[in-house]
Amino acid sequence: MAAMGSLGVTAAPQPAVADEASDLRAKILQIPGVGKGSPTDADWQKVGELCLGATKASIKEGEFKGVELSFMGLNNQNLHNLLFRGFLKPWEAYTGAKINWIDLAQADYNPRLQQAIATGTVDFDLLEMGAPFEGDVCGKGLASEMPDWVKKQIDMDDLVSYLKPPVGTWDGKQYRVTIDGDTHNFNYRTDYFKDEALAKAWKEAGNTTEWAVPRTWQQVQAVTKFLKGKQVDGQDAYGYLDACKAWGGFGFYFLGSRATAYAKHPDDKAWLFDVDTMKPRINNPAWVRAIQDVLDALPSEPADQLNADPNTTGFQQFLGGTGSMCVWWGDIGSNAKTNDSSVIGDKCGFDILPGSDDVYNSKTGKWDKLASGPNFAPNLAYLGWGVYVMARVDKDEKKHKAAWSAAAHLGGKDLALWTAVYPSGFQCYRNSQHNIDEWVAAGYDKEFITNYLDSQFNSYNHPNGAIEPRIPGIFQYYSLAEDILAKIYAGQLKAQEGADQIAAAWEKLTDQIGREKQIKLYKASLGL
Repeated sequence: MAAMGSLGVTAAPQPAVADEASDLRAKILQIPGVGKGSPTDADWQKVGELCLGATKASIKEGEFKGVELSFMGLNNQNLHNLLFRGFLKPWEAYTGAKINWIDLAQADYNPRLQQAIATGTVDFDLLEMGAPFEGDVCGKGLASEMPDWVKKQIDMDDLVSYLKPPVGTWDGKQYRVTIDGDTHNFNYRTDYFKDEALAKAWKEAGNTTEWAVPRTWQQVQAVTKFLKGKQVDGQDAYGYLDACKAWGGFGFYFLGSRATAYAKHPDDKAWLFDVDTMKPRINNPAWVRAIQDVLDALPSEPADQLNADPNTTGFQQFLGGTGSMCVWWGDIGSNAKTNDSSVIGDKCGFDILPGSDDVYNSKTGKWDKLASGPNFAPNLAYLGWGVYVMARVDKDEKKHKAAWSAAAHLGGKDLALWTAVYPSGFQCYRNSQHNIDEWVAAGYDKEFITNYLDSQFNSYNHPNGAIEPRIPGIFQYYSLAEDILAKIYAGQLKAQEGADQIAAAWEKLTDQIGREKQIKLYKASLGL
């Protein structure tokens, strides 16, 4: 991969540079080593130190002495900000700058950020943020435009296509240092679907299809209901794990991943709102079917599933051995064999999200069966985390350069590979991370990692991917939905009744923000 950069170049030193980069990548991937336990702060600091080359090439030692920066981000699963601390400690030691940290739980993130935006009291210089918030932050002039030297240092051309501009930009200006690529993928237990006793029971139950990993949501539902009351290796067996508890707006993605195959038609880029009116689609037959699926599956899921947020389903339940299917960001794959709490490292498989036998056509109001077979529509949920520098540093040249240097260090190409291989909260977001040999050299089984990376990159590159709109207030829409979904899942509202209430709340919010402005930005986010 690195050698490809030397094609067409006759200067002799280039291969040596490529070899040096390859050696660095191989070295950091052995820290601490796949299968050798969860990485520690000492490991994060070692990796951060080894990846300081680009900083040392552009910044003098001690150049930022006396500069203090404030960084706001997540502490979800004891990752995110905690890793940033480790990665940036060597950067602080070399540059002389000091970073103060604002750590937020995932459920608290949106309220805290919205408060800062609404009151105009931005009290941080660097911000970990997802692209959906760009309408709220960049659209209000709160972010600093990226300098050209940063673009070069982080090698933006290496980003996967769906994360390139307009993502990370606003009004044609670049603001974001991408550190993550996000898509929901399908995670399943391979041992369940190889179990001969389950295969026999499946057939005896009258099923005419083979006992196999589900490819559609209809099959997911059937498997989930079938597994109720059964056991695997002496443990209670469960099918799909729904995340029902509100999670600061982030939980809405998990209903979205049940809905995209029903709601995202290949002939229509939109799936959340009508593009010409911003009329919500959340209460159309596709979304109502997805909500009803949750209600129908819950009696077959673990007893307290109503109180399970996504952290519970992914980390406590699925990685801990409960359940056979769940949807999550790519964290499941990168944690399965490198997280001390995982018991499923050798029995975990991956795919793009399940499809659907039919897909709702919002233009005709009918369900279509595609000649090509089931409809697949990966949920490109959240468009990945990025690091943003706030405009409040622009008036101080030294602080401005320091903030962008810290952001560029976190967005480095080599550091990105490590964060994808080990538990970090971040997944692949660069084409250079799809080098199977590097992962195998790090200690991953070739079949496992090929399966995992295919689930990620086949989602990123899918022609019918469900693109998330970067419009102001998007998490306000999601949070409103979560509040009402909680009532639906608890049995207080019927699926259609609750969906209608969500649609009404969304309409009110759109009018408050400005319908014509939202229509314009929604179309732009979909490339229309």
